[in-house]
Amino acid sequence: MLNRRLIPSFQRPPSRVMIRRAASYEQELGTLIYESLVEFALPVKDKVVLLKPNLVGPDPLGVMNTHPAVIAATRESFLRLGASQVLIGDGPAMDRDTEAILESVRLREFVGPLPRIFVDLNIDDVERVPLATKASRLKELYMPKTVLGADLVVSMPKLKTHHWAGVTLSLKNMFGTVPGSCYGWPKNVLHWAGIDNAILDINAAVKPDFAIVDGIVGMEGNGPIQGTPKACGALIFGDDPVAVDATCCRVMGLLPERIKYLAAAGTMLGHINVDKIQQVGEAVVALRSKFAVLKEFSALSEAA
Repeated sequence: MLNRRLIPSFQRPPSRVMIRRAASYEQELGTLIYESLVEFALPVKDKVVLLKPNLVGPDPLGVMNTHPAVIAATRESFLRLGASQVLIGDGPAMDRDTEAILESVRLREFVGPLPRIFVDLNIDDVERVPLATKASRLKELYMPKTVLGADLVVSMPKLKTHHWAGVTLSLKNMFGTVPGSCYGWPKNVLHWAGIDNAILDINAAVKPDFAIVDGIVGMEGNGPIQGTPKACGALIFGDDPVAVDATCCRVMGLLPERIKYLAAAGTMLGHINVDKIQQVGEAVVALRSKFAVLKEFSALSEAA
């Protein structure tokens, strides 16, 4: 169900983004996530769903990766909605030992045996995808067949700042779908092509159908690995990942139109303008928590 159509924002209907309050990972997340998904009436019955969390590296303290409690509750919710299969997949960029990352975040404890559930996208079989965009110098991408074959792809990032891109949210999270076996670690070919432009090309090729952002505890400062944990108490949902990321920025006290790749994505992949986003659930102001950024990104802050 991957949507590869590039549609100018003025031709798109308004997007809907839901913010839900979630104080901790220990609370019962299953009902909250299930009820939130029901509101979007996603066509998942008898479909294959791929959850794409943000698994950057070994994280025994649980501060830089999508929390396994959120992943597990989301998986159970999609199964409850009638999905025939719900896979979890990622291609970590910073560490080749994906198994060590999974053990460090205790994913097995939350979702059960992994061999039939988890797909290491770094080493999955691939298929050539020509690029509709020309944002970077790349003309094509070799993408995992598991991603291309899923009926619904769900980007599940952590709410974090990023030392090169400003923020890493639903769109940047799709870097993890690009296989390291083809593009190296930490996906060097994409960085050489320009990180902002590569984000656009990847999402034009394999734009996720839905996004769920783990903002219960995010990361500020020198993210995505060496930043400081930041409690925010939010889960953010939407079927327009661009609108979801713009809303996340506003929750973080940042201006989405000043983030290079997000501003560009707002012209062809989704909405960033607040008047084109129908906000449901909690109001942005109710959960806004100003995230610190590196000095070179100070202009992103609302007060700048």
